[in-house]
Amino acid sequence: MPGLPVRAGYHPHMSGTVGLVLVSHSPDLAAGLRELLRQVAGDAVAVTVAGGDDDGGLGTSYELIRDAIAEAGSGEGVVVLPDLGSSVLTAKALLADHPDPRVRLVDAPFVEGAVAAAVIAATGADLDTVSVAAEEAWHARKL
Repeated sequence: MPGLPVRAGYHPHMSGTVGLVLVSHSPDLAAGLRELLRQVAGDAVAVTVAGGDDDGGLGTSYELIRDAIAEAGSGEGVVVLPDLGSSVLTAKALLADHPDPRVRLVDAPFVEGAVAAAVIAATGADLDTVSVAAEEAWHARKL
């Protein structure tokens, strides 16, 4: 099967960086986290959201995830960060239908993983390094 339509040079952000896709049941949660990442990483990283269902309510959407991946793609890869439950399952289904080695679903805490990924991606790190940074956020202690 063909891979997802990751568009080289599509996003106006810094070329050569790994893009991030935030998949959440809540459009507001995804948009709020994207705003936090913009404050942390500036415009160096393409951060797109797939928040909510197709009607803007709570839920997840295969099509919104697909479109967010295409928008975040820079040719350097895309890290997909889901929040929980069906967002993980929907993202897994999409990537099973459209396998692409440049798109990586990561098991990471939603907020901490996204921040770690954005900071590392802004340095120009590769897909493997950005993915590992997000996953290592599981070890970030708060107390």
